[in-house]
Amino acid sequence: MDEDTDEETLPQNASETRVLLHNDDLIPRYMTASPLPSAYPYDNTPRDFWTLFKMRTKYYLPILQWLPQYSLQFFFGDFLAAMTLSCLLIPQGLSYATQLCKIPAVYGLSGIAFPAITYAIFGMSRQMSVGPEAPLALLIGSSIAQQQHLHSTDVDPLAWCALTTLFVGLFTLLLGIFRLGFLDSLMSRALLRGFITGVALVVMVQQSITLLGLVDRSIDYGLNEASSSIDRLVFVIQNVHYADPLSSCVSAISVFILLTMRVIKAKMPNQRWIQLFPEVLIVVITSIVLTDYFDWDQVGLDILGDATDTSGIPLPKLPTFPENKHLKDMLVTAAMIAVIGFVESVAIAKTYSSRHNYTVSPNRELVALGVANIVSGICEGIPAFGSISRSKINDKAGARTQMAGLLAGLIALFAIIFFMPFFYYLPKAVLSSIIFIAVLFLLSELPEDLHFIFKIGAWRDLGLLLVTFLATMIISLEFGTLIAVTLSLLITIRETSYPRISIMGRVKGTNNKFKPIHDDPNEIEHLEDVLIVRVEEPLFFANTGQLKDRLRRLEQFGDMSIHPSETPRLSDSSYIIFDVGSMPYIDASAVQILLEIVSAYHSRNVVVYFVKVRERALKLFEGSGLLQLVGESHLYRKVSDAIEAVEKDRAQKYAIGIN
Repeated sequence: MDEDTDEETLPQNASETRVLLHNDDLIPRYMTASPLPSAYPYDNTPRDFWTLFKMRTKYYLPILQWLPQYSLQFFFGDFLAAMTLSCLLIPQGLSYATQLCKIPAVYGLSGIAFPAITYAIFGMSRQMSVGPEAPLALLIGSSIAQQQHLHSTDVDPLAWCALTTLFVGLFTLLLGIFRLGFLDSLMSRALLRGFITGVALVVMVQQSITLLGLVDRSIDYGLNEASSSIDRLVFVIQNVHYADPLSSCVSAISVFILLTMRVIKAKMPNQRWIQLFPEVLIVVITSIVLTDYFDWDQVGLDILGDATDTSGIPLPKLPTFPENKHLKDMLVTAAMIAVIGFVESVAIAKTYSSRHNYTVSPNRELVALGVANIVSGICEGIPAFGSISRSKINDKAGARTQMAGLLAGLIALFAIIFFMPFFYYLPKAVLSSIIFIAVLFLLSELPEDLHFIFKIGAWRDLGLLLVTFLATMIISLEFGTLIAVTLSLLITIRETSYPRISIMGRVKGTNNKFKPIHDDPNEIEHLEDVLIVRVEEPLFFANTGQLKDRLRRLEQFGDMSIHPSETPRLSDSSYIIFDVGSMPYIDASAVQILLEIVSAYHSRNVVVYFVKVRERALKLFEGSGLLQLVGESHLYRKVSDAIEAVEKDRAQKYAIGIN
C-alpha cells in the first residue's frame, strides 16, 4: 500500500446532486455520496435501579442468562457429555489426589465437584471442562515434598493443599477484578510448550516407579518426594529387573488399553460413539473386580485401600495456616499455579467460543475460575482449571451449555456419597496408568511445534523451549515454572520497551510514494540528507526510554539489524521528518522525551518536521511547548509536502551560498 499519495476528494456538489448517484458514466460510485442510510445507535440502558441491577446481575452471573432459556433439547447432549466426562474425571481425580498430591482420594473428587458446579454458575465457556490437572496437582505435591525435605517439619498435606488452592483462587480472582485478562498473551507458546513437556516427562518418570511396583524398593534406595527426576530415572534404569511381575502386567495392560483407545479416537474423530467409549471407567471397574476376585492385593499388588471418609461430603471450612516462614513458599506456588492454569483455561475458552460462535471475556473467566478455586479450597479440594483433552471430549460428546459441567459436578458429589467404598480394591498401578496416559498426550503437540519452529527458523523460541524444559526436568518443577513465568515477563517488558519505528524511503521511479526501507531495500531508496522516521505505535513512558538511542542508530545505519560496532553507513542528516500518522496517542513522559530529542536536533542545526499529527497528540504538543519549538509551519499532512518544504529550504540555502 502506498504510504503517501494524494487523497481522493468528492466533487463539490456530490452530496447535493442526487442524480450523480445514478450516473456511473459521469462519476464513479465511490466518488459520490453514499446511497446507504445513516445508522444511529440507540440507548436502551434501563433508567430505574432494579431493572439495571437485574441486567448487571445477569452479566456477572451467566447462569441467570442461560438457565431461564434452557430447553430439554439441550439436556440429552449435556447429560451424555456429563456422563462421558465423569467416566474420565472421577478416576483422574482419584489418581491426582493420591498419586500426585498425596492426600486422601475423596478430596480429589472434591476438586472436581465444587469447582465444576461453581464454574457453571460464574463461567461463560459452554464446552470447557474445569477440574484437576496433572501438572498443577504435581506442583502441589512437589511443594509439600519440598517443605518436608527442606524444613524437616511435619506438613499436613491436606491442609497445605487446601490452603494453596484457596490462595490460587484468590490470586486468580484478583487478576480478574483488576482486569488483567490480557496476561494470557504474555506466556509464549514456546515457553508453555517447554514447561508442559518437562512436566509430562517428570510425571512419567515419577509414575513409572509405581507402574513397575518398585515403590518399596525406591524407599530403601533413598528416594523421596523431593528427589529429582534424574535420580528417579537412574533408579528405574538400575532396578527395572526387580520390577514386580503382577504390578507390571496390570500396568502394561492398562496402559495398552488406554493408549489404544486414545489412538483409535484420534483416528476416528467423527465417529461419535467411539469418542464416547468410556475406556477409563472400564479399566477401573475391571481392575477392581479382578483384584477383589483373585486377591491380588495379597500377592504384592498395591491398592487404594480405604477411600471412605466418615464426614461424607467435605464441609466448607478455612484451612489451617502454616507458620509464617512457610507461607511465602506457599504463596509463590499458588501464584505460579494461578498463572499457568488461567493461561491454558482462557486459551481453551477462546477456542470453543470461536468454534461455536459466542463470546467470552478473559476477565470474567478469571473471576469464575478464581471463585471456583476459592470454593474448592474451603471444601478441601485441589486446584481446578480448564483441560484441553477433557474439553475436547466434552464438546464431542454433545455439551452445548454449562449444564454439562454442572451435571458432572453433581455426579462427582454423588460418587463421594455412594461410590467411595467400591474403590477399595482399585490398584495404584491403574491410577498411575491413567496419569501416565494423560501426561503422555501432553506431548502430542510437541512434534508439530518443533517442526514449525525449524520450518521458519524461530531459533529464539527453540532456545526458550529448551531452557524451560531443562530447568523443569533437571532442577525442579518449581524452578521450571518460575523460569517460564519470569522469562515471559522479561520478554514482554523488553518488547514493549522498544518503540516500533522504521526508516522510510522513496519508491524508485516516483516522487510522492514512500514506504519502509526494510519492506524492499532493492526498490526503496534512502534520500540524501533527509531521514524519514515513521512511528508505528502509541508512545508512552514504557516504550520511549530507548527512543533516543534507536533514533541515533537508525540515523547512522538505517537498520536496527546492523551491529553498532560497524562503521556508520549513512552520513548525518540535515532534515528529520517524523511520520506520526500511526501514533494514535502519546503520554506526558513521551512528549517530554520528544521535546528533548527535538532540542538536541536543533542544537545540531537539524531541521525537524512532523507529518500527520493527530488531534489528541497535537493538544499535548501545544501544552508542552513542543509545537512552539518545532513551529506550526513545520507540520504537514503528507510526507510529500514535507519533502517539498525540504527541497525549497535546500534551494534557498544553495542560492544564499552562491550569492
